[in-house]
Amino acid sequence: MLKILRRESIYLWYYFELQLRQILPYWLLGILIGSVISVFAGDRIHRMVRSLGEKKLGLLGVVPASVLGIASPLCMYGTIPLAASLSKSGMRDDWLGAFMMSSILLNPQLIIYSTALGAAALTVRLVSCFFCGVAAGLLIRFCYRNKPFFDFSGFEERKSRDVHPNPLIRLLKNIGRNFKATGPWFLLGVVLSVLFQRYVPAQAFSRLFGENEGFGVLMAATVGVPLYACGGGTIPLLQQWLWNGMSMGSAAAFMITGPATKITNLGALKIVLGIRRFALYLVFVILFSLLTGLFVDLVCF
Repeated sequence: MLKILRRESIYLWYYFELQLRQILPYWLLGILIGSVISVFAGDRIHRMVRSLGEKKLGLLGVVPASVLGIASPLCMYGTIPLAASLSKSGMRDDWLGAFMMSSILLNPQLIIYSTALGAAALTVRLVSCFFCGVAAGLLIRFCYRNKPFFDFSGFEERKSRDVHPNPLIRLLKNIGRNFKATGPWFLLGVVLSVLFQRYVPAQAFSRLFGENEGFGVLMAATVGVPLYACGGGTIPLLQQWLWNGMSMGSAAAFMITGPATKITNLGALKIVLGIRRFALYLVFVILFSLLTGLFVDLVCF
């Protein structure tokens, strides 16, 4: 028994060290670039979002709103107060919906993390998140044309924590917060990836997520709901699954349902949407992820 435990511990440490060497540079770079954007460009990005309200873009406003949502470094609990402030200043709900949807799915830090998955997966993630934001905005535009979609009562824009007069100290504090927020989930993701690599046969992943494209997409969308806790933590898992035969469409579905149904995001969204619109949000996320996954598998790859 001791021999078996020792052997397994050696194998697990080997896989852990291997995974860490492969993924750690992307995580560190993501934290650095994400913090730089947050400290030195975050306010500028949010001023650009505010300036949208002054432009008469009509239906096309969902396009820049979705792009700026991806560029925003804020988490959901920072995005909602910002959206509340934008709503009070007169920004339309469809533009706000596009901005919030794409912001939920992606941010600059997660973009850097996702480069570890390869150019194809990164492109799929960027494009699918952009169109998810656009689709959300268009649906709000046509289905809630004459009635409000969001209820931001009680929300006020949060004050930035990056207020120290020394820019280097502001940056270091932001990096420290990012380490604290994402570090445990990143390590958990590496550990789960090691366990999957050691104890789950690659053929099982291929059959589950790769061979039957429709079923694989459905399973990936479903698995994304309970497994997704932090974007950085799921990158090692996705990397391992793609190596083991997961289809790109299944990965796309996972990358949409995961952040969109992250428990902290759902808690915040339920407050501003109410029960009925919250249910519509979940239906939209599931359908969009399934359609995106099927499209990617059948048309693109």
